[in-house]
Amino acid sequence: MSNKNKLPIISIIMVLSIMIVHNFVFVHDILTQDKLSDNEKRFDIDGNGELNASEKDLMERVEKTEKERGIQFSTRQIRDMSNLQNNRPRGGRTGRSRGSRTPTGPRLNPEQVPFKDGTATIPDRETFKKLSYQGTDVRIDTQLTGIEFVKIQIENMHTDKPHLYFMNTKTHRSHGSFMRAAGLARGQGQMRGVLSYRPLFTSPNGEPGVYTFEFNPNDAFPYKEIKRVHDLLVSKMPILEGRLGYCPLWGAIDLYRREKTLYDAAEFPVYFEDDLYANVGYLPLNTGESFGRLRILEANERPTPRDIVICKTLPNEMSRVAGIITGVRQTPLSHVNLRAIQDKVPNAFITNATENNLIVPLVGKYVYYQVNADGFEIREATQKEVNAHFADLRPATVQKPKRNLSIKKVLPLDEIAFTNSDSFGVKTANIATLRTFGFPDDTVPDGVGVPFYFYDEFMKHNGFYEKVKTLFNDSEFQNSHDNKEAALKKFRDEIKKAKMPAWMMTTLTKLQDTFPKGTPLRCRSSTNNEDLPGFSGAGLYDSFTHNSDEGHLSKSIKQVYASLWNYRAFDAREFYRIDHLTTAMGVLIHPNYADELANGVAVTNDVVYQTIDNYYLNIQIGEDLVTNPNEQSRPEEILLDMRDGNVYRVVSMSNQTSDGKQLLTGSHLRELHLYLGTIHNRFRRLYGSSGAGFAMEIEFKVTKNGNIAIKQARPWVQ
Repeated sequence: MSNKNKLPIISIIMVLSIMIVHNFVFVHDILTQDKLSDNEKRFDIDGNGELNASEKDLMERVEKTEKERGIQFSTRQIRDMSNLQNNRPRGGRTGRSRGSRTPTGPRLNPEQVPFKDGTATIPDRETFKKLSYQGTDVRIDTQLTGIEFVKIQIENMHTDKPHLYFMNTKTHRSHGSFMRAAGLARGQGQMRGVLSYRPLFTSPNGEPGVYTFEFNPNDAFPYKEIKRVHDLLVSKMPILEGRLGYCPLWGAIDLYRREKTLYDAAEFPVYFEDDLYANVGYLPLNTGESFGRLRILEANERPTPRDIVICKTLPNEMSRVAGIITGVRQTPLSHVNLRAIQDKVPNAFITNATENNLIVPLVGKYVYYQVNADGFEIREATQKEVNAHFADLRPATVQKPKRNLSIKKVLPLDEIAFTNSDSFGVKTANIATLRTFGFPDDTVPDGVGVPFYFYDEFMKHNGFYEKVKTLFNDSEFQNSHDNKEAALKKFRDEIKKAKMPAWMMTTLTKLQDTFPKGTPLRCRSSTNNEDLPGFSGAGLYDSFTHNSDEGHLSKSIKQVYASLWNYRAFDAREFYRIDHLTTAMGVLIHPNYADELANGVAVTNDVVYQTIDNYYLNIQIGEDLVTNPNEQSRPEEILLDMRDGNVYRVVSMSNQTSDGKQLLTGSHLRELHLYLGTIHNRFRRLYGSSGAGFAMEIEFKVTKNGNIAIKQARPWVQ
């Protein structure tokens, strides 16, 4: 065959070969496209649809850590770990490829390092604070976000004279930066780690506040070296005695398991993060400072506004006090704590408070009490200090809440705007606004709002405004707490028995008939001095369920009106000089939720543990309310990642479940994640807030059908 005839044949063979290869690659891509499971895809760092040896090794390490700690890392965290693994120094490196760590001067011993760079010893907590960093600029050390920490560098661990450097972490966020400043080159016997302070958790000696030390996530050191570091830290920082534990990160867990017998017999504890959350010994529910008389509050006793109370159990309601200490874990979103936040008084859980040597000797005396994020202070105070404190607290003039009486009709929620809060109350206006966010049907209640106009007409019809003025002029009412409480109770009884105008009765009859016969109706308080930015009014007023066998709807509405004159509500308004006569009550009415599986409260920021980029959730089973818990009831606590609804941490489980199972499932958490983000962003614009401190609080239920229902939304009072 001539060369001329061979060319077309060769060309055809080449084309066919290319087509075959192309088709093979195409088919291979199709076959491997979904080869990885959803879990494996988290570790496909290079995105090629396969796991290489490094990615498989990473997956094995991470899954062991997740199983050990009962959590799931986000894709972003896994990529951070991959970066750490890839950047880990390998054997046989030579030359100056890591020239960024080349020392800039002579090698300094720990005692020679200037304080701006570090120190050899830390004598007290104040020095630790000066050296520590707390925030979000943690580079690749994402596990340190929001935690107060000082980085440490240990040299010559292979000798009998190791050197410990405490880095000034405000100056040097990375070990490499510190090493250059201290003249330290990379070499044998080095350990690089972190010393963290965790104020909320109980230390080995039983006191609030624990320090933990850990090393780079990829590093694993044997027990004998960990013990040696522990002893070295305590010798150079004496306040660590009885307060220090070791926290192995994911790269050290395998070695820890192999040496667990040694750790079990050690004088220092080993902490995983979940262990710390389960061992809270101090919880600053509301930071601040106050003065008052310290007293132990017994059951059924009523405190005064100048009392700093120690509660053995958590009361469901409390009138204004100067400060709160509880010896049992509080429900962070209970009405008692929301009241403390509203009143700007310090409130903390302190383990074994009635046995604490700093607290017990001061009972019955005037004290100064301060709650901080990292601890509390309490000392004896003078009468002069107490008087000056309370003189500065109250507003100088009377405050008149907005009350718009121009809307004279009961309106469906879908006809009430956010700006109508001055006619219906913030609770009603916010629920009406929630209905405009496009959530699925039945997520937000559908009902009506009864405006302030009805309350005002009812009060005038019965001459109750004149009755209130008479009480104000009564010296016994003004000067005696007991007489005031008795007179207000009598007044509430009169309100419940009073007649409504005929037109109002007719309107309410028609309203009642619009709901299907036999429907229980929830009648909820909605005033013009609650759920406001800076004043929540949580727990001040009462709501009632009107059942079909109770007759006319006016009965329950009058009960809501009467709650405006509760002692606790009157006392709060009196302290803040809020005009009682311009305070008004609206009523939000919708079908009642019955037989719910769970109830909860969520805040669009972590207001308790102060972690970064998490929503904070409390959940309890059935109708054991998170906001008003039963005695000794402890809710489920969850930190839900703001960026990924699949990532969350269960801080504590409910102690009210019989099977010990988690109350909120993954699907519920993903649903709440969507709602919380929408609620936060939409209300932030409505309230005109651009500050980072803005947050919304919602109350929700899991209905008997397993659906999320949002029953309230209000600004979180910082």
